[in-house]
Amino acid sequence: MQSKQQIQSILAQCGAKPDKKLGQNFLFDTNLINFLISQAEIKKTDAVMEIGAGTGSLTEALAEAAGRVVAVEYDKLLGQCVSRRFKDFQNVKIICADALETKNRLNPDLISEAEKMREALGGRLILAANLPYNIASSVMINVITDSPFADQMYVTIQKEVGQRMTAQSGSKIYGPLSIIIQALGEAEILKTLPPQVFWPPPKVESVMVKFEKKLSKTARIKDISLLKEAVSLLMGHRRKTLRACCRLADGRLSQIKDWENVFQQAGINSGIRGEMLNPSEYVELSNILFDLLQNR
Repeated sequence: MQSKQQIQSILAQCGAKPDKKLGQNFLFDTNLINFLISQAEIKKTDAVMEIGAGTGSLTEALAEAAGRVVAVEYDKLLGQCVSRRFKDFQNVKIICADALETKNRLNPDLISEAEKMREALGGRLILAANLPYNIASSVMINVITDSPFADQMYVTIQKEVGQRMTAQSGSKIYGPLSIIIQALGEAEILKTLPPQVFWPPPKVESVMVKFEKKLSKTARIKDISLLKEAVSLLMGHRRKTLRACCRLADGRLSQIKDWENVFQQAGINSGIRGEMLNPSEYVELSNILFDLLQNR
């Protein structure tokens, strides 16, 4: 692990500077990095994904604990630097690319490597990362809803994003991230981090968050992609009622003609807004939609 001065020295050697547009804020407090690792209880049978490898400080700690690590770095200069640093590590794979192919899909190389790691080790697949602020929500949703489906996440993110993960229906910060996270598992804020433990310090507080997927919840979902579509439709227009949102349905959901009957089957009042439905109700609704589409 690296001190603030070591991170600055590595960046200087690479000819790189922190890029605000990429959400680059480097965590240099080694006690906090150790805390995150200890919370994850990583074993040699576990495969770990890291997104936003930076200078490799967390990567090194993960490599010591895990069976295998795949780390992604978008910044070209940092990617080259961290690749050189770990070129002799047998259990570390560095991918110099965007972690996201699109907003709704992970990089195919990351997916392929994660699937191979999980198959080889037979343990958990974990996301452990100091996530870049600008892609944190998209990364987390895709990591748990797209193959290879991570089992757990231990991440450092912006405090507001962490609060959204645990927000309850009806609150101002309740949104798609809240619904997907809580529909699949349980999230817990482990620790709040002040800006001073990062370099350069961000303007907001951060949090370390644990997410664990629960089989009792995932087993109820018939089609995760359809759940995401339903959430996107009904939460994409916060001022509109459910009934009004359905008029804007596209893709597979455009095939649904009798939305009022769908809501009645789910025991939901179509005159309320999407933010009033809890994650369990979204799952029930998406399952009814799935059955209707299957029977067409």
